[in-house]
Amino acid sequence: MRIGIVAPSCTLDATIPARLADLARTSLGDSAPEFVVHPQCFLSEGHFAGPDQARIDALVELANDDSIDAIWFARGGYGACRVAEPAIRAMGPAARNKLYLGYSDAGFLLAGLYARGIGRVAHGPMPSDLNRDGGDAAVLRGLDWLLNPAKPTVSLEAHGQLHLAPPLTGPLNTYAAFNLTVFSQLLGTPLQPDLTDHILMIEEVGEYMYRIDRSLFHITSNPHVRRVAGISLGRCTAVPENDPDFVLDEVAITKHWCVVSGIPWLGRADIGHDAANTVVPFG
Repeated sequence: MRIGIVAPSCTLDATIPARLADLARTSLGDSAPEFVVHPQCFLSEGHFAGPDQARIDALVELANDDSIDAIWFARGGYGACRVAEPAIRAMGPAARNKLYLGYSDAGFLLAGLYARGIGRVAHGPMPSDLNRDGGDAAVLRGLDWLLNPAKPTVSLEAHGQLHLAPPLTGPLNTYAAFNLTVFSQLLGTPLQPDLTDHILMIEEVGEYMYRIDRSLFHITSNPHVRRVAGISLGRCTAVPENDPDFVLDEVAITKHWCVVSGIPWLGRADIGHDAANTVVPFG
């Protein structure tokens, strides 16, 4: 298997490719895939991993390469929204046969790809997670899905049925997962997918509680989002201290907006900006 790695947002730590290859060889032996790390990953232009056009060209090149089986987004940060539309428009037939994996800022691309039925997309660990404590396990979790996308134990589908509450009457097998701020920002754009009857999983990092509240107001007010089967809340980490104290925590906030919008509250999800982040295949 050949896995293409591209950085649509920020520059990838130059030590990651060698560490990723070593981890795969040590853990998988002869089953380890070949990683095709695009040189664009190491470009730097201000905040971004190179100019917009370079990031577009790199993604399109790998997506349209018949010899590449999967695209693994290198890391998050910010910048994917600047390249998602033109890159997706330029994708040809080969792009439709690939797997796409990432989270955080990569959610803009996951949404746009899913909206157009391009490939199989999943929210889950990225190569840059090697820099987290416990990151080896996270990266292997992502790699496991890329190598075995039909394996049910790597997704939240079976896991989620045990932890979502209240239980739904229909089949619990249609999911989508996003960072809350990213999902809020892509609503109303051409990247917004149809999530009717999906379980929507959301997580957040580094945002004040009042911003979490505002983003949840925004997404639960969207008439298309109100057609989801329910919302499940992942981890909200590194939340700055609010002055004055916001009082409500992320669970209370999410429950509030679920009541207001009529969207079912489905409990917690095992996703977040951490090494425990689980793979959530869309659909």
